[in-house]
Amino acid sequence: MEDKINLVVNWLRDQVQQSATAGLLVGVSGGIDSAVVAGLIKRAFPDQSLGVIMPCDSNPKDGEDALRVVQAFGLDYTQVDLTQSHHLLLKVIDQQLKYKKAYREEVSKVNDGNLRARMRMATLYAIAAHYRYLVVGTDNAAEYYTGYFTKYGDGGVDLLPLLHLKKREVYEWGRVLGVPSEIIDKQPSAGLWEDQTDEDELGTTYEQIDAWLDGKEIPDKDLQIVERLRRISEHKRQTPPSPPKF
Repeated sequence: MEDKINLVVNWLRDQVQQSATAGLLVGVSGGIDSAVVAGLIKRAFPDQSLGVIMPCDSNPKDGEDALRVVQAFGLDYTQVDLTQSHHLLLKVIDQQLKYKKAYREEVSKVNDGNLRARMRMATLYAIAAHYRYLVVGTDNAAEYYTGYFTKYGDGGVDLLPLLHLKKREVYEWGRVLGVPSEIIDKQPSAGLWEDQTDEDELGTTYEQIDAWLDGKEIPDKDLQIVERLRRISEHKRQTPPSPPKF
């Protein structure tokens, strides 16, 4: 496993060199995926890596866990609280939608979560520009396959070092890298709203998704969910379409 970790660390260094940038940056949420990426970028660039903590109506425990991560790795970090900006922007959008009689209550919760993810993406790039750093993403193989990421939100990044890791492998790498046990033991959540968990939102478990990616049979109920998620999220894995050249 150390050989694979070193391969990815060297790949990160190559990406920075090829792009003529100066280092790497990641949004640290307090979850396992961003914790592993934090450990990787610190290994790749001990003095030219940055963690960004971005609370946005977040559970205070997530902020505490994010601090645990940066402190465990000795990773330089900054914090930008997006709560007020998020409230203001969402309020203005909803007011205009209601004025146009286009507002739908059932869509509002998802819009709320996606807006948080997109504000975080914009914040990361605004900070990265000053440092001349690349923005490193945290999506793993299970999330990428099912489209469990926000388009132009947490999916809007420069590099995806975990893309070939199944969720269980992310945990294995976390143990090797030294991710704090509090992070490894917590339930996966994108932190998009209160009490939100990945597996409740997905409708299946990472264990089942990983098994399917391994080529194993899984219960038909889970297979239908996984393949439906794959089908409806195909647009997230493609560049925007354009008409034929004329």
